[in-house]
Amino acid sequence: MTPPDTARDHPAPAETPPPAASLRRVALAVFWSFFGVRKGRDMQNDTVTIKPLHVVVVGLLSGLAFVLVLVALVTLITRNA
Repeated sequence: MTPPDTARDHPAPAETPPPAASLRRVALAVFWSFFGVRKGRDMQNDTVTIKPLHVVVVGLLSGLAFVLVLVALVTLITRNA
């Protein structure tokens, strides 16, 4: 006698995909990446939940905001000098 095939009788449950990351989570990941400081387990979670396109968009917008703040600061300082 052969043992019954349990895989056929009980199919494996389908794994549900993890929930998509919020804008706050993406922004925090980009913020900490600008400094080069990121915890390993957070990075592992981010690779599953964050889409690369979201990281690129938030990164470009953050970089643009940083440059605009620097330009405004330099303009303010040099105008009063």
